[in-house]
Amino acid sequence: MNIKNVLLIEDNLELQTLISNFLKSYDYVCKVYSEPVEALKDFEENHFKYAIVILDLGLPKMDGFDLFKKLKEVRDIPIIISTARDDIGNKIYGFELGAADYLSKPYEPRELVLRIDAILKRYENDKEKIYKNNKELKIADLIIDMRKNKVFLENQEIEFTKIESEIFFMFISNINKVVSREDIVNQTSLKKDTKNRTIDTHISNIRYKINDDPKNPTYIKSAWGIGYKFINKN
Repeated sequence: MNIKNVLLIEDNLELQTLISNFLKSYDYVCKVYSEPVEALKDFEENHFKYAIVILDLGLPKMDGFDLFKKLKEVRDIPIIISTARDDIGNKIYGFELGAADYLSKPYEPRELVLRIDAILKRYENDKEKIYKNNKELKIADLIIDMRKNKVFLENQEIEFTKIESEIFFMFISNINKVVSREDIVNQTSLKKDTKNRTIDTHISNIRYKINDDPKNPTYIKSAWGIGYKFINKN
């Protein structure tokens, strides 16, 4: 995920251009769609790239609330509802679904930027608190010491290499979410020109050490063409 990547779903082309250009001036990269089906297809394939979604409710062919639910099924991403529906019923329903914020049109684009900044800061802080406050995490047969970055299987500490440990704890901080190969390269000490086979070798070594069968995985599942997901069914 790039903290600056925004998915904007808005069928008013004039407003779409205004918002995307304004976000660009604040160093955000904004991918825009007016068709909800196209936006959903992109999100299903590339959701790991986006940090936040700005969603209009009055869309063609699909109601915005229906699209909201479908996006959340793919990934629990912060969504700002941006809409002319300013009645209290729609606001309450939006927040009940899990909206990060609800902006009634018309509004100043600068207000949108401030709200995006605040939401992403809160989102990252919440993730960090959850990660740090968990002293010990048990997933199936693994016991994970979050403070010391140690992993135990059947009471025996697993000896990871430095890069294996970086990848493993990157998975743990993104449990049940797809981690892309690009993120693995960019957020660990792997070199930028690392080939896919090198990443696969590290993943294979991690799987072996945690006793995970790649054909019937308990922990690490492959997301073909994208990356990997660490599963916690608890």
